Amino acid sequence: MTVSFVSSHCCSGLLLCLFLAYWSSMGVNANLVPPTKRVTRKERLEMKRHEAERYAELRAQGQDEVGHTKEAAAMRKYQLRKKMRKGLLRKQEADLASVLFPGASPELYSPGEEVLMYTDLVNSKKTQVPFEFYDLPGCPMPKMTPNRKRRQRKNLGARLQGLELKPAPYIMKVSEDSTCRPLCQINIKPKKVRWIKKLIERQYRIHMTFDGLPVLMRSKELNYAVRGFPIGFKAPPSYTGRPNDEFYLYNHLRFTITYTEVPESEGVHIVGFDVHPVSINHEIQQAGLSPASEVSTCNAEGANPPVNDPNTYLALEADDSGNGLNVIYSYEVEWVGSDLPWSDRWDVYLIGSPDDDIHSFAIINSLMIVLFLTGAIATIMIRTLRKDIAGYNEMQTLEEAQEETGWKLVHGDVFRPPSTQPMLFSVVVGTGTQIGSSFLATMLCAMVGLINPMKKGQTLTAIILLYVLSGCVSGYVSARIFKFCDAKAWKQNTFFTAAALPGVLISIFTVLNVFLHIAGAATAVHFLTLLAIFGLWIAISTPMVFVGSFFGFRAEKFSVPVKTNQIARYIPELPWYATPPISFLLGGVLPFGSVCIELFFIMSALWLHQIYYMMGFLLAVLLILAATCAEVSVVMTYLQLCAEDHRWWWKSFFNCASGGFYLFLYSLWFLVSRLDLVGILPVVVYLTYMGIISLCFGLFCGSVGVLCSFWFIRSIYSALKVD
Repeated sequence: MTVSFVSSHCCSGLLLCLFLAYWSSMGVNANLVPPTKRVTRKERLEMKRHEAERYAELRAQGQDEVGHTKEAAAMRKYQLRKKMRKGLLRKQEADLASVLFPGASPELYSPGEEVLMYTDLVNSKKTQVPFEFYDLPGCPMPKMTPNRKRRQRKNLGARLQGLELKPAPYIMKVSEDSTCRPLCQINIKPKKVRWIKKLIERQYRIHMTFDGLPVLMRSKELNYAVRGFPIGFKAPPSYTGRPNDEFYLYNHLRFTITYTEVPESEGVHIVGFDVHPVSINHEIQQAGLSPASEVSTCNAEGANPPVNDPNTYLALEADDSGNGLNVIYSYEVEWVGSDLPWSDRWDVYLIGSPDDDIHSFAIINSLMIVLFLTGAIATIMIRTLRKDIAGYNEMQTLEEAQEETGWKLVHGDVFRPPSTQPMLFSVVVGTGTQIGSSFLATMLCAMVGLINPMKKGQTLTAIILLYVLSGCVSGYVSARIFKFCDAKAWKQNTFFTAAALPGVLISIFTVLNVFLHIAGAATAVHFLTLLAIFGLWIAISTPMVFVGSFFGFRAEKFSVPVKTNQIARYIPELPWYATPPISFLLGGVLPFGSVCIELFFIMSALWLHQIYYMMGFLLAVLLILAATCAEVSVVMTYLQLCAEDHRWWWKSFFNCASGGFYLFLYSLWFLVSRLDLVGILPVVVYLTYMGIISLCFGLFCGSVGVLCSFWFIRSIYSALKVD
């Protein structure tokens, strides 16, 4: 898939030509083009009503939604009508190809041209341990011709995810059908047979791509389409009549390539990639399989096409003598013409995905939380604080000053630096700001089209690079806070800021990577990739942190409106809502609640292999999360100061950082209710990654809470007249 960049003049000329051609085809003089008529609201409602009636009529007729017919395409368009919109404020109609892959253009293929099929991961929803296609016992990788060497590049994110696109052993030539063709004959050892049975029982699926399209298994009769195809299947005793479950292997693939012709270019655009797996016990060639071999169940003269027949299933049973199982792999290819436009070929992949209205409701739910907190803060700032400040400033006598209560009593201690671990405090706040700034930069890049979320490797690479480059933010914030604490060990502060979170993550990832290597998972990262990450940390991240620390320590110390007493004030008994850990648990509910609905879709994309591309919604959720953390920290800090507790530094951090604790609890619920993981290692992988995500989430929320609480306290005490 190539990306074409066309100048504005060419675009204007092309649009004008298309517009004139349209009016000419409608029988209108092209020299007298009438102005476009804007559709009224009444007409728009009438069109929607007509589309709904047409959809209901097709459903009543039993029309499927996954086929290549015009009726199926119309039904898909109706279901996905809300996803086919682009724009921030004023939505415009668009096709899914421009929404998912903005700027992409179709690849034109000539008849007879060889098109490469690439293998992808072999994964399962029951386990988070994927494998590579060539880890399975099967045919070897084809010889690398000059055309096949033109493979896609691997970036850092793809290497970390184990995404290595290798050419599949199947030969595809445009518009050339192929009947059953034997590919190879292998012997599967008993140990591998048991391993394949294990993979089948855990519902592993093989994934491939062809012209950028993931392979689909679709059934018009059952009206379903699912990505990938299973390795085999398990038949219960009620089906086979045997005492135990029987396992069968899919060793024949029937590929169906759908294309649309481009008359002006004498080429084709590929619009569909389907597969139908078949289990068939081919006749084993005693002398071995050669290109000239004839297999009676495949390519022999008069042989019927392979079909799924219980009498000819290939059972996964090794010989009692330990010689293993002899298997012949084969495939066939059929090219089918279609009128489906190239721009609509992604529609079938999003059928059944959540509607955009759910994301909108999630945003509204979060906004309700923000509005509630805004009202609470407005009450504090406008009514309570204004009244308190006016009353405190009007006190004239010593007797009145002695009777003062509330947050003014702690004015001599509220700016006292944290006495507990000021080094750690500055490091965690600085690290949280780095996480937030890198995530915000990633969302902005995705909004302007620099990052395509459909390309997961590219997105992960961008996140890592932006996090590394955001080291200057963490260095600056950590240095400013550490300097306010009157600390002098600036070198240690800079080093710990640069090394704390990356060191923890790399250590955890390295230990987990050892177990993934032992299991033979495709996500096991090569040692050179770990060195590359280490190099980014040493060569870019650490210098950026030092640059930020340099400017942070050179800046003036934060000025405060009141002086700090030499002796800390006694803290009375606190009310229950201001006592840790109750205050922490209360504070973290709202930040987590503002993102919990959108979080479900994100986790479904991470662990259930669903498609997520709503970067606009994700950016809105990020901003709402930051606003919620800011307002929660202000309210909780105010209540704490009213209780005459001046130790607000760490408490303001944990009041919001506890949202990470709720996120981890939510991940446990997701594990129990939505996932069906099998084995210890998949559960360990899931909990490890969700623990890392929860930690980063808590650091970001906590840093927002600390910075906003500090701003709030400086604001209210600067309005007081304190002797």
